[in-house]
Amino acid sequence: MTKLAARGAANLALLVIALAFLGPFLWVLIASVQPEATLSAAPTFEFSLDNFKAVLTWETIVLPLINSVIISGSTALLTVIVAGLAAYPLSRYQLRYRRHFMLTLLFTTGLPMTAILVPVYAMFFRFNLYGSVPAMVLFLTASSLPFSIWMMKNFMDGVPVSLEEAAWVDGAGWVQSLRAVVGPLMAPGIAVVAIFVFVGQWGNFFAPFVLLDAPEKQPAAVTIYTFFSQYGQVAYGQLAAFSILYTAPAVVLYVAVNKYLAGSFNLGGATKG
Repeated sequence: MTKLAARGAANLALLVIALAFLGPFLWVLIASVQPEATLSAAPTFEFSLDNFKAVLTWETIVLPLINSVIISGSTALLTVIVAGLAAYPLSRYQLRYRRHFMLTLLFTTGLPMTAILVPVYAMFFRFNLYGSVPAMVLFLTASSLPFSIWMMKNFMDGVPVSLEEAAWVDGAGWVQSLRAVVGPLMAPGIAVVAIFVFVGQWGNFFAPFVLLDAPEKQPAAVTIYTFFSQYGQVAYGQLAAFSILYTAPAVVLYVAVNKYLAGSFNLGGATKG
């Protein structure tokens, strides 16, 4: 009886959490197809695609999404490369201050972005980097590295050192073993880090809003700001339609790699034969 009550309470808690997420999602779906959507988004029989037609323009959705892909993709790629190179010695060598370095990385993940951007904003102005997309990508990469290195190191610890030793016996160097042995075996982990960074930067609003000066350089996360007028009025229908189009690439990416990431590291018996 006690187990049955505990299971019922757990199912009830999960149902409440599901409804908490489902409610806003339903509002977005309903408001996106209502001609005169309001904050309540009450279900009606009036459906229209005018909201999608209004936001499906080059300036409103196409160019910002392209900027988002460029910024988020470049940040994810650079982060994976640098984090992999940094995690390799942390995983394979007995460094003297490895524990202190890892704890420092863990501490830096808790630094608020708002506090970091104040000196970064001044530095960008000092070195004439304000408005530069490559410079902002480097900053986003640096801010993503601490937690990415931590995750990459944990994934790399799961790859047996004996596999690298076998490659070294065949004459491979550490770079070749990292590229040909460790990299393919921890591909799911690399994909997890890349997607984690990509999705995180996809929704990053504050850094591009502060560091990029021109609307044609800003990603879609900043474009959402244009649906709020200075007088407090909000185009709810267009905002909902834009939100659906904005989240679609991230959802498609997740669905595309979900089956691949569902697998675990199957390294058992890798050195047999």
